[in-house]
Amino acid sequence: MSPPSDLEIAHRATLKRIESIAEPLGILPDELETYGRYKAKIALSALDRLKDRPGGRYICVTGINPTPLGEGKTVVTIGLAQALRRLGRRALSTLRQPSMGPVFGIKGGATGGGYSQVVPMEEINLHFTGDFHAVAAAHNLLSALIDNHLHHGNRLALAPEAILWRRSLDLNDRALRRIRVGLGGGANGVERESGYDITAASEVMAILSLAKDPRDLKERLARILIGVDRDGRGVVASALKAQGPMAAILRDAIKPNLVQNLEGGAALIHCGPFANVAHGNNSVLADLLALKLADYVVTESGFGSEMGAEKLFDIKCPAAGLVPSAAVIVCSVRALKLHGGVAIAGRDTSALNKPDVAAVGRGCENLRKHIENVRTFGLPAVVAVNRFDSDTPAEIEEVVGRARAAGAFAAVPATVWAHGGEGGLELAQAVIRAADSGAQFRPLYIPGLSIEEKIETIARKIYGAAGVTYTEKARDRIEFCRRQGLGHVPICMAKTPLSLSHDPTLKGRPEGFVLPVTDVRASAGAGYVYPLIGSILTMPGLPTVPVAEQIDLDDQGRVSGLS
Repeated sequence: MSPPSDLEIAHRATLKRIESIAEPLGILPDELETYGRYKAKIALSALDRLKDRPGGRYICVTGINPTPLGEGKTVVTIGLAQALRRLGRRALSTLRQPSMGPVFGIKGGATGGGYSQVVPMEEINLHFTGDFHAVAAAHNLLSALIDNHLHHGNRLALAPEAILWRRSLDLNDRALRRIRVGLGGGANGVERESGYDITAASEVMAILSLAKDPRDLKERLARILIGVDRDGRGVVASALKAQGPMAAILRDAIKPNLVQNLEGGAALIHCGPFANVAHGNNSVLADLLALKLADYVVTESGFGSEMGAEKLFDIKCPAAGLVPSAAVIVCSVRALKLHGGVAIAGRDTSALNKPDVAAVGRGCENLRKHIENVRTFGLPAVVAVNRFDSDTPAEIEEVVGRARAAGAFAAVPATVWAHGGEGGLELAQAVIRAADSGAQFRPLYIPGLSIEEKIETIARKIYGAAGVTYTEKARDRIEFCRRQGLGHVPICMAKTPLSLSHDPTLKGRPEGFVLPVTDVRASAGAGYVYPLIGSILTMPGLPTVPVAEQIDLDDQGRVSGLS
């Protein structure tokens, strides 16, 4: 008999009403805004009430470079929080909200798996509390205001061909990457080229996840660069008085969402910026609140340590005053075999089930670099080997030995998919020791470095690049960013997550490569500059066989096909 699917496990769970999840945390009834029986928003007044309470330990969960198989980072994040609770610690996990683009595209869901899930699974993966819709509406309101301004005289002298602000949709749709709006002119508006970005790549999403309160949210929205005028000067959203109505749309979306895991522990799920084009972490507000409610906050950063974790440490932590105590690096034997050169043919992954200690050892070069990356920030690295039934003791021993030799604080196997918190007890004990080890967190660079110096610091120290090249367009954009007063802000690199380099086919630990910066864009509201590395897209397309084809709704209103 095959094991039950993630959705079947989720359906079998007995969920508690969300009020009974909130009460042990110390959330007052008036601070809870329920959305049905099993999910709620928490009023920001709770954070103000708890501001003098000591904060807990902040643990980042990251991983090696992802493979098509997935490494189980979300599963380990949830399972670790469950395990910490089993050890008697107050623990919360903080996660990003799933985007419906990947849900209907490749992933099929992003709420964990097996017996380490957050629930209600279908609601979280689909509309949840409507935050993504609010972000898209706020984003598109600004788009409409821009085109309306062009139509009614363009008193700001905006250059239609140099409008920087596009439109947003929370689905994968490659046909919308480049569009023309205002076709026919006249009553239809000014005809010009534009396009769509997926909502998780919207600057509004990044702003929402970095905002510390409604005032900060509105100030950030006001600073959004929407384009340039005929004299080449930047024009911001406040010139259209857009920040007020945009903030009004986001009034409820700014509040963190409370749900539960399969073992009755609490989880905060809030905001969903992608890590390949944005900073790839959940909201500042969710983390600040969680740190007042728990002894340990386990937060997941997107993709590998060179992506979401670097952005957590260099963008989010300095902006919010967050200080991590340790980091967990998730890997799997199967993924390390791929990094070690084992080839798979399409969906046929049977080659990865064959014992191959040598391939695992070669793949551990990728793991070694991620351990080095975490230690660069002054943090202890705990390696979690997400174990599968096909893994042999010799392969596990190879990973553990190589991880410790590379400087990992600890390296332990975890079976949280199959056994929930029980399968993460050894990992939880290692994390507690690491968090108590007295590490001194430090960001990678100081803000005073130039844009180029910050780019090259990340490229050399975190990716392992030999150097950086810039197109003429990228150099022009860097100068534009400097003129807009953005020379001092952090860098948010936009590159493939599938390799430490810019080339997704370069597995393991590439060396000697030169990183190509093809463009540089300003996210003045979010407070960073993001260089585009190689070929990176802000609107994904659907695969040949999208997961959407297997998702369905039965006559009783039950969803199937999510995983």
